[in-house]
Amino acid sequence: MRALLKFSNAVDWLNAQIGKYVIWLILVSTVISGVNAVIRKAFNMSSNAFLEVQWYLFAASFLIAAGYTLLQGEHVKIDVISSRLSKRGQIWIDIIGFAFFLTPVCFAILYYGIPFFLQGYRSGEVSANAGGLIRWPVYAMIPLGFGLLMLQGWSELIKRIAFLKGLIEDPTLKKVEKTAEEELAEAIRRLAESKTSAG
Repeated sequence: MRALLKFSNAVDWLNAQIGKYVIWLILVSTVISGVNAVIRKAFNMSSNAFLEVQWYLFAASFLIAAGYTLLQGEHVKIDVISSRLSKRGQIWIDIIGFAFFLTPVCFAILYYGIPFFLQGYRSGEVSANAGGLIRWPVYAMIPLGFGLLMLQGWSELIKRIAFLKGLIEDPTLKKVEKTAEEELAEAIRRLAESKTSAG
């Protein structure tokens, strides 16, 4: 079980690191959207590439961060049912969900998603829109995102089993941490302060 808990800790660390940086994709997407709107209104110019890169970044942000979201316990749960059960009952619902629902769904999406990405990569598929982008980078987000989600599901499964064995504390208790938005605001503030002090 110790080896499995080490694996779980490694997966948690990986998704926590990814979650810290993926939030920046939302900011970049927002900036591109704003610049595109200004250029369109001021110069009567636009490009489908600007529009497509926005949804590429948005797709990347929510797909790649799916594992991080699960790590933080932010996925939707049916609390109406589980809240009436004992802690052991809630943990068993999680175990069944991770083992018999999340894992098979992720496997199925990986089974179809990896060939879909490879086909797009080999063919060099480009958007049908004028000035559109190549498609394989956004196709790559499907197996990457669901791969990370599946790994996090296994990590959560290991933690639930370890908890039932009395090896770790309750993994469902949320630690009070800063939200992703608060972390982003703090990172922007630190960046601005470092530029001010350097200038």
